[in-house]
Amino acid sequence: MTTTRILLYKRYERFWHWSQALLVIFMLITGFEIHGAYEWLGFHRAANFHTLTAWTLLALWAFTIFWQFTTGEWRQYIPTLKKVDAMVRYYLLGIFTNAPNPFRKTTVKKHNPLQRLAYLALLAFVSPIVWGSGLFYLFFAYWKHTVLGAYLDLPTVALTHTVGAFMMLVFFIVHVYLTTTGHTPFAHIKTMITGWEEEEQH
Repeated sequence: MTTTRILLYKRYERFWHWSQALLVIFMLITGFEIHGAYEWLGFHRAANFHTLTAWTLLALWAFTIFWQFTTGEWRQYIPTLKKVDAMVRYYLLGIFTNAPNPFRKTTVKKHNPLQRLAYLALLAFVSPIVWGSGLFYLFFAYWKHTVLGAYLDLPTVALTHTVGAFMMLVFFIVHVYLTTTGHTPFAHIKTMITGWEEEEQH
C-alpha cells in the first residue's frame, strides 16, 4: 500500500472556504435568534450583526467569483451526470462495506458528480431564495409603498427567508457529514486545512 499526495486546494480556496463557513454559521446563529429561537446577543445586536455578516459574505463572494473566473477554477463546478449512479451507490452502500470510492480527485476535477449537482442546486435555487428574500427584507421601507408592496408583504418575505435558512442548514449538515467519508474521518477536513490530498493506493 502506498500513499499519493497532491496539492489540491490553493491558499485562496482554503481562505474563502473557511471564511465562508464561519460567516454562514454566524448568520444561522444570529438569524435564528432574530426569529426568537433563543436569546444570546439580543434582538437588535443580532439583527445588526446578521446584516453586517451578510454584506461581508457578499463581498467575499464577489472576490471569489472574480478569482474563479480569472483562474479558470469555475470549470470545477460544471455539472455532469457521468458516474452519478456510481456515487449514489457508494454513499448509500459503498462507504459502509469498505468499497473503493469510484471518484478520484485531481487538480482539474476536485468535486465528484454529486457534489457538482449539489453546488448547482445551492447556487441556482437555495442562494437566490436566501439572498433575494434577505435583500427584500432589508430594503422593505423602499418598496412597501410601491406596486410590489401590493402583492408582497413582510411576513411572506420573512417566511421565505426562514425556509431558505433551513435549506442552507440542511446543506451545511450534509456537507459536514460528507467530510467524514474519506479514508479517515478527518482526511477531507485536513485536506481543506493544508491543501494537500493524501490518498491510499492499494
